[in-house]
Amino acid sequence: MINVVTQAKLWYWQRLSAMVLALCVVSHLAMIVYASRGGLTAAEILARTRGNAPFAAFYSVFVAACAIHVPIGLKSIAVEWLRWRERSASIAAAIIALALLVMGFRAVYAIFV
Repeated sequence: MINVVTQAKLWYWQRLSAMVLALCVVSHLAMIVYASRGGLTAAEILARTRGNAPFAAFYSVFVAACAIHVPIGLKSIAVEWLRWRERSASIAAAIIALALLVMGFRAVYAIFV
């Protein structure tokens, strides 16, 4: 059984990451609308993101928030609905977090470099 303090910390981090994700998703959608209404092609968009540190920073925050938020939620689902043991669910969540970080930062690197 997971202790109450750990549960409270996980709850806090999931809510905080949800707030960051909400801002990131709205900003990302606004950028998509701006780019598509402006008639930009994929090549033109990539040309604008290459070497653009603010874009890289924004998407790095987006990736980090996803890597925090998603595994916590999936761990809760695994424990509560699938009846996994805490330890197994925690290990699976850590693997998912690592995978999200690797794939996400690889994508950020691709748009930046």
